[in-house]
Amino acid sequence: MSVERRTRLILTCGVISAILAALILNACTSSSASPHTGTTATPSASGSASARPSASPSPAVPANGTAGTYQVGQQEMTFTEPAHNGPTGQPLPARALPTMIQYPLARGSATQPAPGPRPLIVFAPGFMQCVAAYDDLLQTWASAGYVVAAVTFPQTNCQLGDASADENDLVNQPQDMSYVISSLLQLSAQPSGPLSGLVNRQEIAAAGQSDGGDTVAALVGNTCCTEPLVRAAAVLSGAELASMPGQYFAKSTPPILFTQGNADTVNLPSDSIQLYSGDGTGVRYYLNLLGASHLSPYEVRTPAEQVVARVTLAFFNGYVLGQAAGPAAMSQAGNVGGTAALVSGGHVPRDAG
Repeated sequence: MSVERRTRLILTCGVISAILAALILNACTSSSASPHTGTTATPSASGSASARPSASPSPAVPANGTAGTYQVGQQEMTFTEPAHNGPTGQPLPARALPTMIQYPLARGSATQPAPGPRPLIVFAPGFMQCVAAYDDLLQTWASAGYVVAAVTFPQTNCQLGDASADENDLVNQPQDMSYVISSLLQLSAQPSGPLSGLVNRQEIAAAGQSDGGDTVAALVGNTCCTEPLVRAAAVLSGAELASMPGQYFAKSTPPILFTQGNADTVNLPSDSIQLYSGDGTGVRYYLNLLGASHLSPYEVRTPAEQVVARVTLAFFNGYVLGQAAGPAAMSQAGNVGGTAALVSGGHVPRDAG
């Protein structure tokens, strides 16, 4: 198969002692004349601290899960993974992982993230595919309140020419994703900084398309490189990778959504069906995109892309945020006559290809 692919103003109302005379009793009181106008450090659910005003109650924070709720900001960070051995035992040099981080913005700000902690989706693009190609899909998730971190891999990214890109490096990409997750959690745990308090370590998902889908399938389903922090995963036109040294679906997996165009001639429908049917250990769904090719359901504004955006968001809402309405919303969004059909529990659509 040829697949593709970021003071306490301690108003120490100090106790004012004034001893004026022997006849004056304790005249020291805790003065309230100077209001507490600074900020205090409020611990977040991830164990970090974020600065919040304490002079007045904070405005209600919109609930996560609805596309378009937030404006989206972004920044790029590069995480450098130290030299290590890959899953096949091969020594690897340090790996630079530029990561585009999109996040919901605070109301009225063009740069400040909305208060955290927030759910995280780590995304893997396809072979020689630019992160920006998936922007509509990624912004849908971020505008619903998710932090979205899209990784650029060192050997398979879109800036490499055909002669330089090395698809064999795909086997090392699940570890790259785990490293980005741990790096983001470390930054979120810092008492200050652009991502301080932003990520909820209990609400982490992974998604990837094509070779990125292969990467995510291994990240959650292969014993070589399972990432236990991932609570749900979306494998978009992915496949099992024969070069992965471990075993697929030998242990319990988190909920997984597999999506596939039934007219895809790059990643064949049978590849996604193999993954979906092989995962008998946990909750899994199969979204069949009727007449869709390999890239268009994820990179081109088509009805199929709109279905993918709605179904993936409902999936993450249900299995990352724990919203009870998630599965029903998936069914409503994923069953569109002439465009898509959604099944679950091992059932395969008749027209899957």
